[in-house]
Amino acid sequence: MSKVKTSFFCQNCGTQYAKWQGQCNACKEWNTIAEEIIQKQEKVAWKSEPTSNGKAPRPLKINEIDSAQEIRMNTTDGELNRVLGGGIVPGSLTLLGGEPGIGKSTLLLQISLKLPYKTLYVSGEESQKQIKMRAERITPNSDNCYILTETKTQNIFKQIEAIQPEIVIIDSIQTLHTDYIESTAGSISQIRETTAELIKFAKETNIPVILIGHITKDGNIAGPKILEHMVDTVLQFEGDRNHVYRILRSLKNRFGSTAELGIYEMLGSGLREVSNPSEILISHKDEELSGTAIATTLEGMRPLMIEIQSLVSTAVYGTPQRSTTGYNAKRLNMILAVLEKRAGFRLGAKDVFLNVTGGISVDDPAIDLAVVAAILSSNEDIPVTKGFCFAGEVGLSGEIRPVNRVDQRIQEAEKLGFTTIFVSKYNKIALKDTGIKIELVAKIEDVAGILFG
Repeated sequence: MSKVKTSFFCQNCGTQYAKWQGQCNACKEWNTIAEEIIQKQEKVAWKSEPTSNGKAPRPLKINEIDSAQEIRMNTTDGELNRVLGGGIVPGSLTLLGGEPGIGKSTLLLQISLKLPYKTLYVSGEESQKQIKMRAERITPNSDNCYILTETKTQNIFKQIEAIQPEIVIIDSIQTLHTDYIESTAGSISQIRETTAELIKFAKETNIPVILIGHITKDGNIAGPKILEHMVDTVLQFEGDRNHVYRILRSLKNRFGSTAELGIYEMLGSGLREVSNPSEILISHKDEELSGTAIATTLEGMRPLMIEIQSLVSTAVYGTPQRSTTGYNAKRLNMILAVLEKRAGFRLGAKDVFLNVTGGISVDDPAIDLAVVAAILSSNEDIPVTKGFCFAGEVGLSGEIRPVNRVDQRIQEAEKLGFTTIFVSKYNKIALKDTGIKIELVAKIEDVAGILFG
């Protein structure tokens, strides 16, 4: 028997210490350091296959390496394919994180039921009957999906050898444990070891593995940061439980861009792909109302049309209120100061409320011009003409500054039926013969004159 070795790990950030102490030096949290057994048994969890010629790999010149495009596995989900960069890469390890109850398990179960590949869905959190109830709500029948409720990696690998799946989904990595580490499931040592076993399995068999990961109260994926370094792709599933939409982002992707975005709508029958996000971000109303303006923004590589709502009213109390939802409050104060100083609008004694519809938060400076239009529309009580949209940043001197990828914004506005788009006259526009009128403006006064003059 080998001597049992222990070490101390911070359960918040994963930093290792030789002895216990009250505060973690790395993350400054108190009472998060716990002792864990790190002595392994002299066994290998996933036995690697011997190479065909028995030779060790040798170094190659970079120009000798075959650069053929990696064949990707189509997930039949357009939004997930977009975020992953075209599909799942064989042998890759993908980590999906998100708030409890946001729909991580529903998303992956829905995809596994529709995949044309033999899929093994391993759950350590739900029974097979619970998963079956959800599966019947999403898709009545599937011949390619196998459900396994197991938490020990050795048993999971035995079932993988018996079933020979083409894709493995683990829900979740925090529930797994291996016999070769004598710690509780979810501890730093167990997460690191079980992930290492799954990586070894994925790379040697060329079978992709998708992991679901829990997150902490700060929004970070639970466990050591090394977990995110070890996997190939890290996806974040986010949204507001009070709204039906969900957003899938890529935080790390070794096989594609991290600028793509996938949007879903949560329904009783599962998650619906939203190919046109503007349909849920713009209100549908019969009559024109003052205080609303449409902005073109970019989320990653994806253009979105969002509605900005504003309410300007006389301050009831001595100090006027400035309240925002989905928009930076300090930036609103800056825009109000510019309107007062540069354009002569007296808003200093008025309450101003601003809202980005749909419950999303936007930090794109290109929506500044729409914010100005919405505030002035509410102040003058004159609605912005239907079919108008805006893309421009407002500077401190009251000028309308150019924004990036303006051609893409104009094309999106034209595609959705808008008739006029306001952009900075300093933008270089390469588009020719567009069906939408491009209104070039230089100052806030120009915009106010066209809208309310």
